[in-house]
Amino acid sequence: MPHHHERRSLPYSAAQMYDLVVDVRSYAEFLPWVAAVRIRADNADETLADLIVGFRNLREQFSSRVLKTPKSKVVVDYLDGPMRHLHNQWLFEDTPMGCIVDFTVDFSFHNRIFEALAGQFFDHAIGKMTDAFIERADALYGAGNNS
Repeated sequence: MPHHHERRSLPYSAAQMYDLVVDVRSYAEFLPWVAAVRIRADNADETLADLIVGFRNLREQFSSRVLKTPKSKVVVDYLDGPMRHLHNQWLFEDTPMGCIVDFTVDFSFHNRIFEALAGQFFDHAIGKMTDAFIERADALYGAGNNS
């Protein structure tokens, strides 16, 4: 099962990064491969969302549950779609210069051949996704603004 973990020090507050990550409704605006988002339910503790992801002519829909611990933690678990398992976790911790973002993701597909192929591009794809969140923070908050 492909797995990725990284910690980054960013010049934004934990609250800013938390707000950006829980704004699932906006993912299609900035995340590569996310073509559309439908929010089925949303409250302070949880979001249920369907995302359509794709590359070129391939399109798949999957559903996930986003559990929210305000300003400190976001846990995303897969509910339905082409995968067997998807889990990711975001932890946010304020520092004097911004915050530390700790991100973990792992997944598996029903089809082992597809999983093997996806695993070859996994690190590159995750890098593009995490970079997209940082670019979004730059656009929303201005580079280095942690107020």
